[in-house]
Amino acid sequence: MSGAAHNPGADLLIPADTPLHRAAPQCKVAATALCILLVACTPRDIFWPYLGYGLVLAAAAYTAQIPATTLLRRLVVEIPFVFFVVVLPFLATGPEVHVLGVPLSIAGLESGASIVLKASFGLLATGVLAATTPLPEVITGLERLRVPRIFTAVASFMIRYVEVLNSELNRLRTARACRGGDPRWLWQARDTAMCVGALFVRAFERGERVYLAMASRGYEGSLPTTLTGQPATRAAWLAAFAPPAVFAALTATAWATA
Repeated sequence: MSGAAHNPGADLLIPADTPLHRAAPQCKVAATALCILLVACTPRDIFWPYLGYGLVLAAAAYTAQIPATTLLRRLVVEIPFVFFVVVLPFLATGPEVHVLGVPLSIAGLESGASIVLKASFGLLATGVLAATTPLPEVITGLERLRVPRIFTAVASFMIRYVEVLNSELNRLRTARACRGGDPRWLWQARDTAMCVGALFVRAFERGERVYLAMASRGYEGSLPTTLTGQPATRAAWLAAFAPPAVFAALTATAWATA
């Protein structure tokens, strides 16, 4: 099994010795969650605050020695959702603007741009967190933030099971390729659907085997705590809340001028 399987999320982490890497995980998790929430609260038709958000995230990435290309590459996961946003200017009602003779709703354009920007900045914020914090430490941070144990247990299982599902998917792809199957076009969607169905069945069976193995070893519905290290100091919390404070000022100003 690969090293990533033994250390889930290792491919997301960018090892370095920076203040962000050394910061307490609960501080980073709380700051990231607040930043994402404040970005989501930005008015739909106001866009200048995103420049400030971008500068703060760029400063954080620079401090953590995260290459800009790495963060931007991780935005590709939102591309499938962008296709759904593209239709908004054609479906929304209200005043229109004509682009190359095509009528587009102004409200739809604003909504689409707002959705894409909010999703992108949310991904950038989580990208900085993932690049500076191993996933097991993220779980530790959630526990120190008093997140219910059932949620941290589910998250812990999920991040470990992703590697298992990925290996199952790779085996299915290899088996399909060995039999001459290589669906790339819409009319070959049946092969892809069958692959997804087989992956679902295998995942269910693997999960059942894992649960039975855990039950035979005394699992009764709760996992041992993952808390390690010392609680964060007041100075650490103040430093962590500096970016959310800037985000809050930008969001409040945007609403005041809306």
